[in-house]
Order: sequence, then structure tokens, then C-alpha cells
Amino acid sequence: MNEQAPDDGTQPSGNRKIMPRHKRQALRYAKQIGLAPSSEDEAVRMLQERGVDIFSLKNSILDIARAEKMREEQADPSGVIIAENQPVDISKPPGPLTAAQREIEINKIRLDLVRRRRRRLFMLVCRLLFFVFLPTAICGYYYYSVATDMYETESAFLIQTAESGGGGSGLGAFLAGSGLATSQDSIVVQDYLLSREAFQRLDADQNYVEHFLNPEIDELQRIPEGASLDKAYAVYKRNVSIGFDPSEGVVRMRIIASTPEASQRFAEALVGYAEERVDGLSLEARGDQVTGAEARYDKAEQQFLEAQQKVLDLQQQRGVLSADAEITSQLSIINTLEADLENKRLSLSEILDNPRPNQSRASALQREIARQAERIEELRSRMLESNDSTVPIARISAELQVAETEMATRQALLQQSLTAVEGARIQESKQVRYLSLGVKPIAPVDPTYPKKFESTALAFLIFMSIYVMVSLTLSILREQVSV
Repeated sequence: MNEQAPDDGTQPSGNRKIMPRHKRQALRYAKQIGLAPSSEDEAVRMLQERGVDIFSLKNSILDIARAEKMREEQADPSGVIIAENQPVDISKPPGPLTAAQREIEINKIRLDLVRRRRRRLFMLVCRLLFFVFLPTAICGYYYYSVATDMYETESAFLIQTAESGGGGSGLGAFLAGSGLATSQDSIVVQDYLLSREAFQRLDADQNYVEHFLNPEIDELQRIPEGASLDKAYAVYKRNVSIGFDPSEGVVRMRIIASTPEASQRFAEALVGYAEERVDGLSLEARGDQVTGAEARYDKAEQQFLEAQQKVLDLQQQRGVLSADAEITSQLSIINTLEADLENKRLSLSEILDNPRPNQSRASALQREIARQAERIEELRSRMLESNDSTVPIARISAELQVAETEMATRQALLQQSLTAVEGARIQESKQVRYLSLGVKPIAPVDPTYPKKFESTALAFLIFMSIYVMVSLTLSILREQVSV
């Protein structure tokens, strides 16, 4: 069975199959002997047409030198070398080289490699000088000769609360003594000191913008003439550094200025602003607890006084100091009259039981009994029934009892309101927050910035890193494109 040629245009030679490495060797060898194939497959075909065994190709340095020599020998008498795309007769293998020729060819190759390495090293040095050392030298010149000395004032403070951890329970009691208890207030104060509001207030009080408009400050650090408020605010944010440590609850602040006195003055002003903001946060945290409790107490007191006045009005209108005492007095009189009436009825019965009763005495007793019974009935009706001029004691007692019950209720509510007011005042004292200054702002003697050597070394590392990253990226892209 006949083998069909592969799709790439090459055929196996005998029982051996052409591998990709054979194709690459064929392409290199074809270029060395002056051929101009457009692909590896075309190089295999061109070599097979000239009777070259592609399986025995060895692209050593000597082979390359030998091919170059063949091209030189095939030059015309005028000294012009055959063009690369002109076919070369390679039916006859080149003759063996002598030891001297071999040494000469090797030295040529070595010299060529040395020249290439020197050229690449020279280009590398030029690139490093232009992209790394020159920018680093410019930065060093700025830090050592141009940059204005700056002074940094450090301070530290923390926000504390009067509320202790012993009065709570659970997670609140555990966090009460740590910096997390006031972390929200510390973060709010930090954001406030870095805000435009604090910047504008500092400028109005301490002439911050005017200080950085001083022409003695270098152009990179000062505020340019006619700059907008946003540019001045950018300089403020660059020179004011505030950090909050949640584990300790400490706010650390660093202020940079061109003079130590100005740096200390700005730091003290910002600490004062922070203290005022903490006081405002404390008032907001306390809220209206005390005010609301006092308002409820005033209302309860007013209602209690109204209930008390109602009881007094009833006592004055009815002419009764105490309904219970009046009822007790009336019942006592009735009981006395009833007891006397019962005795007289017994006496009348004894008189009437005689065979010959004394009619005059019996008539007198009967009249007395009738009068006392009438009086008892009058007293009873006065307690229960009313007429045009009197009000029954039972009604007076019921009215007074309702009024006194309402007064007692209002008194209990007044007592509860008073207790709530005292509790709100205690809670208010616990919620008070205040700023405790740990490190006072003191102006330095020696300038803090610029840090000349550190800044220059950092610039060198930055430019070197950028150069290495760009070089690696370009190398990778070049390799991908060449493949």
C-alpha cells in the first residue's frame, strides 16, 4: 500500500518519519547555505530536491563555519558574494578543514560573540543610565539641594468615657474598658480633622494657606499663587497625617510645616478642634434623656397639684374635712339614739305591763320615743338622701374618695417621674466623653523632612522596579510575537 504524503507537504524518508526537530534543522541549514525558504516544510522540500539527507544534519559551530566558507569560495572574481536567495551547489560536500583553519573559524565566532555581548552590555548600561540613574540623580539633587526643610510635630490623644465596665454585663462590659468602646467617636474625630471644615477653620484661625504661600518654600511643597481651595486642601491633606489604632484606642496626629513654631501652633489648634467635636458628640450621645425626664416630672407634678386642689375644693364646698370622719360621727349619734330609744321602749313596755299603768308617764315616753325615732330617721335620710339645701354624706364620701384616689395615683406617678429624672442624670454622667491628651504637641528643633538618603534610595528602588517590570513585559511580548 502506498503511503500518502502528509498535509504539511513532507514525506517520510524510508521508514523514518520527519519530526519537528528535523524540520527546524533543515530550515537552519537551508539558510546557512544560501537558500531562502519561507517555512520549515519548504526548507525540507528544497533540501530533498538537492539530495541532502535531512536526518544526518548536525548544526554545530563547525558546520556553520563550513557553510560560510563555501559561500565565500563561491563568490565571483570581482569579490561580490552570491545573494542569499541564489541557490548553491551543495552536491559535493565541503572538504575537511585543517587545524589552523578550524582555529581561525572558532576565533572568529568567539570574537563575534564577544562583540555582541559588549554591545548588549553597553545598551543595558545606557538604558539603566537613562531610565534609572538619571531620574534617581534628579530626585537626589532635589532632596539635597532644592527641597525646603520641614518640621513635623507629633501628638497623641484618646477619647474616654466616664462609664465604667462594672455596671454592665456581657459583651458591653467586656468592651467598656477597651478602645473599641469609643472607636466610633475616634473615627468621627479623625475624619473631621481631615475634612474641609477643619481645614477652613484652621485657615481662618491660624492663616494656614498664607503660611504655605511663602515663596521661600520650594515649588513642589508650597501652594502656588492663585491656587483654588481644592489645591490648598490637597496640600493640607498631604501635610496632616492622622491615624487611629483600634487596639489601643489612641489617635496619633502629625503636622508638617516649614517652621517649628507654625507646626506646633497648627497641632494645638487641631487638638482644640478635636476636643470641641468630642464635647459635641457627648451631647449628641446623651440626647434628650434628662430633658424628657424633667418634662415628664413637671407634667406629673402639675397633675398631682390639680388632683390635690380638687380634693380641697370638695372639702370646702361640702364643708367636710373627712367623709369617713363625718360618717363615723353620724353613725355614732345614730347608734346612741337607737340605744336610748331601745331603753325607752323597754321602759314603756314595763309600764304598759302593769295592771294599772301610769297613763301620763306612758304618754310622755311614747312622745319621747316618737321624737327619737323621727330624729334617727332624719339622720339616716341625711346620710343617704338629698334635698334642696343638703347633699347626702354618702355622695360626699364617694366624691372625696374618688378625688383622693386620683391624688394618690398622681402622687405615685410623680414619684416615678422623680426616680426617672435621677436615673437619667446618672446615665448622663456615665455617657460623658472627653478627650485625654497623651502626647502634647511640642515643636522639634531639627528639621524632620526631607529624609535625603532614604528618599533617594526609595526613588532608586522605584525606578529600578519600574524598569525591571517593563523589561520583563517587553521580553515576554517579544517572545510571544516571535513564536
